[in-house]
Amino acid sequence: MRGFRRPRPARASLRWKIAALAAATACLVVAAVGVLVHLWTARDIRSRAEAQAFNAVYSAMDVYRRTGTLADGAELDPAELPAELRHPADDARHTVYDGRVDGPLGPSVWAAQRTAGPGSPVLAVRVNTGPQLYGLHRLDLTMTVASLVALAAATPLAVYGAGLVARRLRQVSETAVRISAGDLDARTGPTGGNDEVADIAATVDLMADSLGRRLRTERQFTADVAHELRTPVGGLLATVDLLPPGETEDLLRARVRDLRALVEDLLEISRLDAGAEQPVRARVPLGEVVADAVARTGLDAEVTVAAAHGPAAAHGPEDAHRSEDATTVETDPRRLERIVSNLVVNAHRHGRAPVRVTVEGRTVVVRDHGLGFPADLLLHGPRRFHSGAAGRGSGHGLGLTIALGQARLLGAELHLDNAPDGGAVATLRLPA
Repeated sequence: MRGFRRPRPARASLRWKIAALAAATACLVVAAVGVLVHLWTARDIRSRAEAQAFNAVYSAMDVYRRTGTLADGAELDPAELPAELRHPADDARHTVYDGRVDGPLGPSVWAAQRTAGPGSPVLAVRVNTGPQLYGLHRLDLTMTVASLVALAAATPLAVYGAGLVARRLRQVSETAVRISAGDLDARTGPTGGNDEVADIAATVDLMADSLGRRLRTERQFTADVAHELRTPVGGLLATVDLLPPGETEDLLRARVRDLRALVEDLLEISRLDAGAEQPVRARVPLGEVVADAVARTGLDAEVTVAAAHGPAAAHGPEDAHRSEDATTVETDPRRLERIVSNLVVNAHRHGRAPVRVTVEGRTVVVRDHGLGFPADLLLHGPRRFHSGAAGRGSGHGLGLTIALGQARLLGAELHLDNAPDGGAVATLRLPA
């Protein structure tokens, strides 16, 4: 197991979110500008047509009163005249917009005025706005095409620009993931900008520096304490051997041995943290090494080694089956035994019998039938001096931590899970 990571929810790429936002903003701007231009142009066309019709009626009325003839475009009581202008209330000039389409004539503006007093004919002039409205339609079409072309050209630029930001943020994210996985030397470095992303990258690097210093100080302190305790604990164990036999001597000897085991575990973790450990590889039969490791724990466990002709089972360490057909692996047998023994001891200490150890191919599975691993351990991984849920018993929490560190050193994967029917399952997969 290379490291424990929080599950990430499914998410859309920030790159495409920014590009979509830029495209949506551009569409809104284009639509707003297009609507404003259309409304302003349509109002201008109508205003000009009203002014033209108003002036045309004024000129036609002057001609009609002087000569009694109709000027070009002027009519008396035309049939198409809107009802509002047929019986005007006074002798002033009036204009009305007529949106009807009459043959070649489109929407028009009418202007009308009585030629004399009440009951006299109405002189009317019609100004066709069809050509101007057709030009407005052409303008709308041109703006639409131009907007689509501009949007098609701007979208790739937005995607590219958003990709630059997303790439820099992804770089920071990858650095944070590496740090959380235990790579304290991971740094983002320069991200190619002087903005908020650069500030985030610098903050992550600063956090990594501070975290690295704290962890190195903690590890050095642990190593120093363990090293200093090793000599007095050894002397204490030798002194216990001088005590007369009895219940007190046995109890004291057991406690001193527990203390020595804890000191040895601390020293081993310190060496793993410092990277001072190197595996000594040899070709060994996996099933035999696992059976020996289980036997050395002195705990009751059922070992099953899958052979070429089928699985062979052994009940108890004293009857552990050794198969000549088991898989041969190239690994460090001492460290492999350490991993298996820690997993078996953990299963007995925190789980319940029966404890079963299965060897199949390059995979070793250790399972108990207790309450299973706590959810916090499955999410974050084993943590030193943290044994998980109280229901799984007590302990200093170094067994799984050492097993994980040794597995990483061997290039193996250690996966922790819970069985559907209850119980903790530890799966060790050795590399090919």
